[in-house]
Amino acid sequence: METIMERDLQLNIIKMIHREVLPATGCTEPVAVALTVAHASAILPGEIKSITLDLSANILKNAMGVGIPGTGMIGLPIAIALGAVIAAPEKELTVLDHFSEEQFAKAKALMEAGIITIRLKDGEVDKLYIEATLEDSEGHTAIAIIEKNHTALKSLTLDGVAQQGQGSHSGQEDEGTTQPYDGPEVPLTFDLVYRFATEMPLEEIRFIEEAARLNKHASQYSLKGQYGHSVGRMIKGELGLKYLGDTAYTRLLASTSAACDARMDGAPVTVMSNSGSGNQGITATMPVLTFAEEEGVSEEKRIRALMLSNLMVIYIKQKLGRLSALCGCVVASTGSACGITYLMGGTKEQIGFAVKNMVGNLTGMICDGAKPSCSLKVTSGVSSAMLSSLLAMEHKVVTSNEGVVDDDIDKSIDNLTSIGRDAMTETDKEVLHIMTHKGK
Repeated sequence: METIMERDLQLNIIKMIHREVLPATGCTEPVAVALTVAHASAILPGEIKSITLDLSANILKNAMGVGIPGTGMIGLPIAIALGAVIAAPEKELTVLDHFSEEQFAKAKALMEAGIITIRLKDGEVDKLYIEATLEDSEGHTAIAIIEKNHTALKSLTLDGVAQQGQGSHSGQEDEGTTQPYDGPEVPLTFDLVYRFATEMPLEEIRFIEEAARLNKHASQYSLKGQYGHSVGRMIKGELGLKYLGDTAYTRLLASTSAACDARMDGAPVTVMSNSGSGNQGITATMPVLTFAEEEGVSEEKRIRALMLSNLMVIYIKQKLGRLSALCGCVVASTGSACGITYLMGGTKEQIGFAVKNMVGNLTGMICDGAKPSCSLKVTSGVSSAMLSSLLAMEHKVVTSNEGVVDDDIDKSIDNLTSIGRDAMTETDKEVLHIMTHKGK
């Protein structure tokens, strides 16, 4: 017999969601690099003379080919230069939001001065590791390190002396300092995710609607212009309508891929990220929101479906890690499959079927960096989510006799994440090698 969730557990899960579901302007990897530089720049007394970035392979992979909002430019150098000029670490993942023409001009001048060096960090480090070393004209050196989390400042020094960082995730805060969403990491399970999403008082989880609002705005913004590969516009365009039709299914694909198109191309839009990724936030939110709007479901059902999807993504990312060789859209679309199945009237068992169907289908899709073509992978993930939900509603499920799926849902997720976290490590190295040796 299931027991009522303890109040402390409920509150800790809410705090955890607030930590993981955050607004972000631009792809989170180059933004995290810009944030690290901003931390160092903010404490440097003199004029910047040199900037050196030492990055983990996964950060480098995810920051090479993505557009930087408001610049019309791609890649790390402009993000680094803007972080140095803006020097506002308190803005965290919105550090590149709303910079002035003067700041942009200064950033381009820094780039053109040839003082920026980007290197792969030597030795074994976390998959999310960013070290920024800034030197000024007066001989001072500032070093900032962000590790494990896109906003988690591990250390900040000026001339070797520890400094106080700015922002809610500084690792150097005084003992006893508490932030609004401080709290323990809650080890989630499928059962806990389902019960939280379906049993919590509605007013206490209504905040997830802000994710829907932000990501829907990004999608609508994208459809008014030409961004990335324009996957969303294509699906809604003449050829898309002729061959794919105009259905709830195609509208799910279009609304989700459009938001990704804009974000990866560097459009000046803020999205709600999930577990450090804007595309994960988009993919966990837009298919569920669009399906809810198509079906005309109640406000309560919509909110609970959005929460189910987003919390499911947080759960899987707990096991997988912040960055991996496994494409994040596999994780996020598994969340949206749960939300869609719930909106279809699916039971807890059928939602579990949808998860198994996703694990049996998309496990192993590689991540080859953040870039405009992510919208194609997002579209594949959402398409699979819809297929998995439809099969689940017909009580069709990939069984434990087939591949990596287990009878137990949590073990199936363990299998998915162990492949992405551990088994695909060599794949990750080869992907980065290919990306950094093109034309050589």
